[in-house]
Amino acid sequence: MQFEFATVPRILFGLGKVNSIGTLASEFGTRAFIVSGVPKTLSDRLIELLEARDITCSIVKINQEPTIELLYRLVDLTRQYSPDLIIGFGGGSALDSSKATAALLSNPGEVTDYLEIIGLNKPLTNPSLPLIAIPTTSGTGSEVTKNAVLSSLQHLVKVSLRSPYLFPKIALVDPVLTLSVPPPITAFTGLDALTQLIEPYTCNDPNPLTDALCLEGIQRVARSLFQAYDDGSSLQAREDMSLASLFSGLALANARLGAVHGLAGPIGGEIPAAHGAICACLLPYVMEVNLDALLEKAPRHPVLDRFNTIGKILSGDPTATANAGLHWIRNFCRHANIPQLSVYGLSETQFDKILENADKASSMKGNPITLSDHDLRSILQKAL
Repeated sequence: MQFEFATVPRILFGLGKVNSIGTLASEFGTRAFIVSGVPKTLSDRLIELLEARDITCSIVKINQEPTIELLYRLVDLTRQYSPDLIIGFGGGSALDSSKATAALLSNPGEVTDYLEIIGLNKPLTNPSLPLIAIPTTSGTGSEVTKNAVLSSLQHLVKVSLRSPYLFPKIALVDPVLTLSVPPPITAFTGLDALTQLIEPYTCNDPNPLTDALCLEGIQRVARSLFQAYDDGSSLQAREDMSLASLFSGLALANARLGAVHGLAGPIGGEIPAAHGAICACLLPYVMEVNLDALLEKAPRHPVLDRFNTIGKILSGDPTATANAGLHWIRNFCRHANIPQLSVYGLSETQFDKILENADKASSMKGNPITLSDHDLRSILQKAL
């Protein structure tokens, strides 16, 4: 058995941990550039905590998922300010934007030099500017991952910038910051986190360390996602979902993903939907098609036992099978009114391009079984 596990140098988790940001940031200097995706009341509080430790701040608010064009603007703004560190404060978009910005500040050339699928996929050679990542949603786990997802408006596809240099110096996870997240975002991000726990656990290259994180994370999603959606003020539910999201990021950074993410990137380049919303819609259909393909083509495959374990955890029934897990996911999708992708404008005319790009995606290569073109089209059709 051989595996590698890499993550950020420091992870701080707990209620009220954001109050330590001034002390943490002062370790890197006195000038902070903040990439924010949160309401002004939250960002003002962050600035107050930093200024109390004599750290001056420049802040930019983003209201979109990161694009290559946005990244160039952020890099220009950051260079003008000459900060000692960058702070990403918000959901996955703010964190991915801040991670990519920190990396591009230290590495020459164009961002496309370092991107998969549409670029040269060259490795980053220089460490990023110091970065502190503070998530305010419970879904992407981006605070502990070594990639940043960017949209190319020119190519109509989402691709990843990947490097160990993208790991933040500090991940600060405070569940209190997620209390104001509205129910729809709670549902999207929660199912994204669940996807990022299921896919590494059932991928074709898992490892025992990520397995443990995935199983614990799935357990917390099982007991708290419905509650977090129905009662966003529940600190216990928010804490569980924050920890599940953190574990999902640790898992995907050190194992592989699967067809949900393999399709989500290309779909995200075609329609104006958030990554979490796409994953939330795809998850039950990908799981269904994976199970059917495994039972038909490889009925003795050991990953079927893993899907059965997921069914037991999600349903709370020690005698359950994988179908019970699929039923739980479908039930939550109905409960939270997860939209089909046609709501965002997806049509069958886009399927060929999506499948062409999905075939190149690194995530698709981690799926536990190779899905045929017919299988993948079936998923897209079900999600439409």
